[in-house]
Amino acid sequence: MHLTKHILYLSLLGTGLSVTTFAQEKKVDPPTLTEVWKPVPKLVTPGPTAAGAPSDAIVLFDGKDASPFVGSDGKPVKWKIADGNMTVEKGAGMITTKEAFGDCQLHIEWRSPEVVKGNGQGRGNSGIFLMGKYELQVLDSYNNVTYSNGQAGSIYKQLIPLANAARKPGEWQNYDVIFMAPRFNEDGSVKVPATITVIHNGVLVQNHATIAGSTQYIGAPSYEKHGEKEPLSLQDHGDAVSYRNIWIRNL
Repeated sequence: MHLTKHILYLSLLGTGLSVTTFAQEKKVDPPTLTEVWKPVPKLVTPGPTAAGAPSDAIVLFDGKDASPFVGSDGKPVKWKIADGNMTVEKGAGMITTKEAFGDCQLHIEWRSPEVVKGNGQGRGNSGIFLMGKYELQVLDSYNNVTYSNGQAGSIYKQLIPLANAARKPGEWQNYDVIFMAPRFNEDGSVKVPATITVIHNGVLVQNHATIAGSTQYIGAPSYEKHGEKEPLSLQDHGDAVSYRNIWIRNL
């Protein structure tokens, strides 16, 4: 026995305490000490399928009703609505939600045309503009070469997706998005930049990625102070991209 341990053992014997008794008297916190009972998470009933809208979601398009959106002229949407989906009508312009959103969870399904026309950015192009400013690219990226920060799943001209999870043209695809809106100081400077997580067809393609500013076709992205909540927009880029099953949850 080590000399120090031997002395401790003899000392304990001298006090009339056994080593076992000494160990048992050591205080142990109860497991209830780390139990937190409040606040109680709110009850949310999940959708009937993995892509179904949960009970607290705002349904933006259910396959029939596009009234949550307006056209670029402020009038009812002029996109084609048929067979449970909404398809871009070339020249009809961007459509925008009547309601504004900030931090949110978004589910949206989209489909590029089955008949392939064009290549690169001219093939199945559209876009989802969170807060009307930050574009999550929609593009037919199946065997279609273009710049990496412009393919499906990119934050356009900013963030390259972690993978190309594109399905074939004419097949339905889905995005599940967690978006955290930027915060601004009183002087208009950025306090906290926007971040985004995107799952494309079940594959993580943006992982809590930091957005550098509003989407710019030419030049670097930059921030301009805007409201805590802003409408969401879908782009008319001239291609007959279809959308369905669009719902959003405020976070």
